[in-house]
Amino acid sequence: MDYSPILSIITALFEICVVIWALRGPGRKSIIYTSSALLLLLAAYQVLEVIICEFPQGNMFMSRLAFIVITWLPPVCILLIAHLYPSKARAVYRFSGLMFGLALLIILWIILDKNFVSESVCTIVFARYSNPMPAYIIYSVFYQAGLLGMLLIAAYGVIICRDHKQRRLLGQVLIGSLAFFVPSLITVIAIPYTSGALPSIMCHYALLLAIFIIRLIYLERRLNPDNA
Repeated sequence: MDYSPILSIITALFEICVVIWALRGPGRKSIIYTSSALLLLLAAYQVLEVIICEFPQGNMFMSRLAFIVITWLPPVCILLIAHLYPSKARAVYRFSGLMFGLALLIILWIILDKNFVSESVCTIVFARYSNPMPAYIIYSVFYQAGLLGMLLIAAYGVIICRDHKQRRLLGQVLIGSLAFFVPSLITVIAIPYTSGALPSIMCHYALLLAIFIIRLIYLERRLNPDNA
């Protein structure tokens, strides 16, 4: 079936509107700005996917740019978790810094290696990418380690947090991460045709993450109305 850009366009517009709403209200700036950055990265990928799939000829640069955008997602999400962490946040900030450093190295690799993405195929509402070895393995290890770190650190933070309000905020990140990560893996495992489409599918399922980030922003604005 031919690719349809409707889902990506609607998702991107929704996420951009949420960012505008978030930046115009109260709340701790570290939380609001990091949440907004996360949503903008998700929206940017959706826009890039539309460009990649609507203008497929000779568009490997855009495919590489899409990988550059989603490379920032785990570090930014871990930074958001660090802002919300109840105790020993310094260790989480350090892990976030490590992930930012690794992300920068991978992005430099993507920029310099024109063959990082060898092919992009668009079908229905998602894109499938082909990456040569060892690029596929290295990128997958980095990304899956970042996602697993997000889940484990957020879950541990929820367990040890004694502040009910802060636990609710951190819980939104945890539930949102599970809501898009688990269905993405199930889809790729259960439907062989989606092989190579994990970045695209995850960013579509990330609409669920965006919904919980919206709730996080709403709770933050309500719990900290004086931090404008």
